[in-house]
Amino acid sequence: MTPTALRRWRSAWQRMRAAWPLALAMLLLALAVWPPRVQWQRPVFHWQVSFDITQSMNVEDVQLGDARVSRLTLARAAMRDALAALPCGSRVGWSVFADYRSLMILAPLEVCSHYEELLATLERIGERMRWANASNISKGVGWAVRGARSMGPGTAFVFLSDGQEAPPLRANDAPPMADITPGEVKGWLIGVGGDAPVPIPRTDGSGQAAGYWRPGDVVQGAAGRDEHLSSLREEHLRTLAGLVGADYRRLHTAHALRDALLDRRFAQSQPADVDLRWIPALLALLLLVWCFAPDIGPLVARRSATRLA
Repeated sequence: MTPTALRRWRSAWQRMRAAWPLALAMLLLALAVWPPRVQWQRPVFHWQVSFDITQSMNVEDVQLGDARVSRLTLARAAMRDALAALPCGSRVGWSVFADYRSLMILAPLEVCSHYEELLATLERIGERMRWANASNISKGVGWAVRGARSMGPGTAFVFLSDGQEAPPLRANDAPPMADITPGEVKGWLIGVGGDAPVPIPRTDGSGQAAGYWRPGDVVQGAAGRDEHLSSLREEHLRTLAGLVGADYRRLHTAHALRDALLDRRFAQSQPADVDLRWIPALLALLLLVWCFAPDIGPLVARRSATRLA
């Protein structure tokens, strides 16, 4: 090989050696923008969540941080916290309970691709959706189970409530659950509320405050005249959980619901999309730094010399 050809070969090699990191960085950036679909087997969760929106859920006897808030406010905050923690591929839907029915308002959606929609609809769940003042919790739990069952195998349910029946159950009343096999649909009953009986705020048809319920305004139970007051009916919720084969947990803090919804007993293993865009983006950044870093030192030295002169 002649000296001229050798110089040309070396020059071409140097240009190629200088160009390949940039070409590879561009390829990696393209992968970060248009990533290939990657799926891994991972645990995911499918939940249909029912919120009690009856008037006793407006009682402000629970804490959220340093503030005293209503039971429904705590339930929504706990669900926001849980929603952010659920892995991609999981699905969540909303139902609301009043009278004797848990009515679905949103079928389960994938939590990552529909996160904003789920948050927006969650914030709108409230007392203005209530269509009756009765609160037949026993029947509502049954309808929550049926609603999750209608979504197909693998969908579990969550029922958030203070457990107060209005009107109160009569002695030996049994909820109509003949079509429900205990444990057929897994789920949670989540109790929300304080231990001390307190007055229940009363609202009109437009959701405006109208004082408090009084003893003569409500059907009283055989055990006494305190159905116008409300506290967490924990034993009743535990009993209902046993009837449908569900688990019970009390919502002391917002994190309690997140822990319940991430319980591995309710997980399913299935392929789920995994976002790996950060890997090619990071590699492209390192390549670009490696390409241009050798020029940074001399450039800084020249600028320093210019300032000293």
